[in-house]
Amino acid sequence: MSITPAKRQQAETLYLILASLFITSLVTSNLIFQKFFHWNPFGLFEFQLSVGIIAYPVTFLITDIISEVYGQKRANKVVISGIFASAFALLIIIVSTQAEATDWSPLSDQEFNKAFSFTYIAVAASLAAYLLAQFIDVQIFHFWKRVTKGKHLWLRNNFSTFLSQFVDTLTILLLLCSFEVIEWKYFSMLLINGFLFKLILALLDTPFAYLAVYGLRRHFGLKGYGTELNLDN
Repeated sequence: MSITPAKRQQAETLYLILASLFITSLVTSNLIFQKFFHWNPFGLFEFQLSVGIIAYPVTFLITDIISEVYGQKRANKVVISGIFASAFALLIIIVSTQAEATDWSPLSDQEFNKAFSFTYIAVAASLAAYLLAQFIDVQIFHFWKRVTKGKHLWLRNNFSTFLSQFVDTLTILLLLCSFEVIEWKYFSMLLINGFLFKLILALLDTPFAYLAVYGLRRHFGLKGYGTELNLDN
């Protein structure tokens, strides 16, 4: 859809902001995953989760917003950019681990290595799970968009996220347990906890998805099924 130069610039700036939030959430999740915490909302169910899971669902919300407003091509570009960002973060960690700490360094080599000892495996596992899950998310989102003729955002937002989040959780846990980062005895518990947590957040983020998509489509004058911002021409 054709828009004015001023709004085109606004759209590009917003796209960069969304992409940066996406990449930051992804990379941060990989770096902090080794800390686990308890969460018992309203005393109904006690979750035991990695802190890395807190930011990760944000990535699926952002890809859904980009898919709806900017189209599938732009959403796939963000997914691919996340792969390069994670790989570059891994390279920096490898180099930093090899650098010898000074006597006055707040963190010794041993403490630093302990904090990032499994980061290599975690990033590799996360990349595999993330790549599979995110592309599933984008494909299912657009499948339901075609089926519903652009209506019922809640349906494609949740259906795409539910399946992709389950695939992501299952894949990364299989890899982490296989490489003995996490003991197999915790596999079932972490799978159930992780998927339920992501499912709850997917339901809670639906109003935010509606608000963001409605506001952006109205601002850029997008109306009807198939109208997306085309910024590549």
